[in-house]
Amino acid sequence: MPELSRPDGARIHYEVRGEGEPSILLASYWSWVPDTYDDVLDELAAEHRVATYHLRGNGDSSREGPFDMETDADDLEAVLEEVGGPAIVIATADSSNRAVDVAARRPDLVAAVICFGAAPFALRQFAGTEGMVASQTVVGAFVEMLESNYRGAMRTFMEATNPQMSSAELRDRIAFQAEFCGAQAAVERLRAWLDDDPSEAARALGERLWIFAAADVAGPWLPPGPEVARITHETLPKARVIDLEPGPVSNPSGTAEEIRRIASTARG
Repeated sequence: MPELSRPDGARIHYEVRGEGEPSILLASYWSWVPDTYDDVLDELAAEHRVATYHLRGNGDSSREGPFDMETDADDLEAVLEEVGGPAIVIATADSSNRAVDVAARRPDLVAAVICFGAAPFALRQFAGTEGMVASQTVVGAFVEMLESNYRGAMRTFMEATNPQMSSAELRDRIAFQAEFCGAQAAVERLRAWLDDDPSEAARALGERLWIFAAADVAGPWLPPGPEVARITHETLPKARVIDLEPGPVSNPSGTAEEIRRIASTARG
């Protein structure tokens, strides 16, 4: 299996399937596990080189840190250099922040960033809204639960964000998550995300930033869809938003078709 050696000695495992330009890379995020978006990526691999990778501390990458936003962004940049750009980067959650950071400083590597669910955000943007993420008490309690009861916290999170999963599916996914990514890496990445503000980099992308929005994509953690749409429009007026119901996991064919359309534009 291919892997990158980083200057600090860490090894980053990555995988490539398919052929065709532009390349498409899924930027790994704090709670990602392989196969989450396989249906979408398999469709895209029929026409494009599609890459995924494991964050340091996860899966087949080396297990040592650090697990901070800057290091992870540098690792993402290195994977993009290996895969070849300018690429389309698919991102979600904290990987959206890293993706726009790399895209803003390396337009030669990133043709466009597509964020699943919501735009890159800073916590301050949700102040006064109904989302759980707007409450420092709720967010702090969740982080503390991750530290003390990792599997229990992940079950709480996945039940809220994946209501379609059965109890058996949740059990299997949580067991795999615990093996794929340990508590230290998950907690440190989540803390780094909560402290990050990607606003400047996200605005710098202009129309190179795409948001695939879907109602209730993050369950009760984010405000209701209309409120998220308002915040997105006010903070990123040039970003291009596509309403993609019921979301990329439930609608892989529609998601792949929209990504192919964006890729064809980037290819010129």
